[in-house]
Amino acid sequence: MADPSLGADYFEDVFAGDPDPWGLESRPYEAEKHARTVASLGDRRFRRGLEVGCAGGALTARLADRCEALVALDISRTALDRARRRLGHRPHLAFRQAAFPHDAALAGPFDLIVLSEVAYYWSDQDLAAAAAFVRAHLAPGGLLLLVHWTGETDYPQTGDGAVTMLWRDLEDILSVSLDARQPGYRLDLWRRP
Repeated sequence: MADPSLGADYFEDVFAGDPDPWGLESRPYEAEKHARTVASLGDRRFRRGLEVGCAGGALTARLADRCEALVALDISRTALDRARRRLGHRPHLAFRQAAFPHDAALAGPFDLIVLSEVAYYWSDQDLAAAAAFVRAHLAPGGLLLLVHWTGETDYPQTGDGAVTMLWRDLEDILSVSLDARQPGYRLDLWRRP
């Protein structure tokens, strides 16, 4: 059994100490990763998307260009406030503070769900709950996009371990559209038929 999921206090401390703690807005590595993430979607546009763990909104800005409506969640109020200040002028974006998957009282369906750099923060139980959320809320033909660091972590999961657990719980309803490894991260795109 993995450690408990990291909670709001952990992320509030991270964002309180640094406006861009992972360099999502400043590092070329992150810009390249975000470009590849969005490129993996091809030319497809989405009616309704969900991004879990939007942080300050760096990837959110790119996803918003592909979605008619996008819900951006984060467990950290500080991070969410930064994303809202940056992108709140876009009327098709909704920002919600929530500890996904348990706090996320969201009505589906979504035709795009993005879990980027979040699943390794979750316990085994929360990974199972996230899979149940996807099962209940991903529309037919919808995509689940996952991007995770593949190095060692001091989090409850590794990126590879978290993605493997999600796949185990979802392989009966999803098919693999993309399984790509880049230096330092993996990008997985799964489709619901």
